[in-house]
Amino acid sequence: MQPDETNKTFEKEKTLLQAAYNSFNKRDIDAALANMHADVEWPNGMEGGIEYGHEAVRKYWTRQWTIIDPHVDPINFAKEEDGRINVTVHQVVHDKEGKLLIDQIVYHLYTIENDLIRTMEIKASEQ
Repeated sequence: MQPDETNKTFEKEKTLLQAAYNSFNKRDIDAALANMHADVEWPNGMEGGIEYGHEAVRKYWTRQWTIIDPHVDPINFAKEEDGRINVTVHQVVHDKEGKLLIDQIVYHLYTIENDLIRTMEIKASEQ
């Protein structure tokens, strides 16, 4: 791929991911899932394991949002050598009464396939 094409692809991927974060923060599950491959592999950051597919992610988020109020803001996007996108994220989580539980920087690693999110992995610290 030529440098111009690589930059256009990266910009397109960043736009896709930003839309997914915006939808998540608005609690618009349908819009967030529209950015994901039907067979997405999504980490269950609350209970552990991986959620497979749209319905599993929908159930996970619906359950999560009854317990906590998470908000994630991407602050940097970087292309990894293996092609994944590493997003530096400011994560703030409150309980349902508004008490701050978490305020930290985490890293989300994405695989994009056919212009959709195929996989996501959470890294607690830069690796």
